Amino acid sequence: MRRPFALATLALLLAAGPAEAAKPRIAMIPKGTTHVFWKTVEAGAREAAAECDVELVWKGPLKENDRGQQIGIMEQFVTAGVAAIALAPLDAAALRRPVAMAGQRRIPVVIFDSALQGEAGQDFVSLVATDNRRGGELGGAKLGDLLGDTGKVVLLRYQVGSASTDDREAGFTRAIAARPDMELISANRYSGATAGEAKTAALNMLDTLKTADGIFCPNESSTFGMLLALRQHNLAGRVKFVGFDTSPALIEALRKGEIDALVAQDPRAMGRQTVIAAVNHLQGKPVEPVIDTGATIVTRDNVDSPEIQKILQLP
Repeated sequence: MRRPFALATLALLLAAGPAEAAKPRIAMIPKGTTHVFWKTVEAGAREAAAECDVELVWKGPLKENDRGQQIGIMEQFVTAGVAAIALAPLDAAALRRPVAMAGQRRIPVVIFDSALQGEAGQDFVSLVATDNRRGGELGGAKLGDLLGDTGKVVLLRYQVGSASTDDREAGFTRAIAARPDMELISANRYSGATAGEAKTAALNMLDTLKTADGIFCPNESSTFGMLLALRQHNLAGRVKFVGFDTSPALIEALRKGEIDALVAQDPRAMGRQTVIAAVNHLQGKPVEPVIDTGATIVTRDNVDSPEIQKILQLP
């Protein structure tokens, strides 16, 4: 009695043809999800995902100091068996194990924004990032130019274990060391993961800031937190200030003269190039082990130029 039904069902399935293949799923794990920088990276990544006809899953920790949560998210995607993973490691060492676990499951990993311990092209597919050491050198050179290569300067570091900002800080100190008449009077304070923490850290070194001629901060939250502290004590615009990254609030401060220059990354390009690298690898195409997404100095003189406005495009 059931045979005609079974035959009819089979006939319908054959008439419908093969099921449409599911799009490859690429999981992208940023350091955090609140900063303007990460929202712009996501926008670029989603543009590339649509063009490449892949599904993008964007998920990261809320705060940029939650290594445990980022490791947990990484492990979830490995277990789920996605086609590829893109990761911006909160810690260059702590994320090695889950990346290796992905490799054991034959899930390719593209590292973006911040380096991971290991060899690009071997331990992971590629590193897609700003040349952060050069970015720090650009910031140090600009601060030197603003001060006429003389004076006392302060570096407010970001967070222990963050490879991208470690490199920016190293580039900055190298640029300052090359100018014998400049003195780095403070380089051992850390801002923490949020602008609020950075403001507190800056206020805790207020006496030092009052004697400084120049200041450098290596990311969006440390720059904004320092700005808030300087405003609170009427120091904004009275000390030369170079920050890293851009956001509407930081660009407004640049226009007002409270910040003198910003080292701008191209987060939209970073997101695009990361997804494209993952897709190319999945398709068997060659991928460069290191892809530099570029950095430039933004000042009041060039902020409205077409080249800079393209970089500053918000999602």
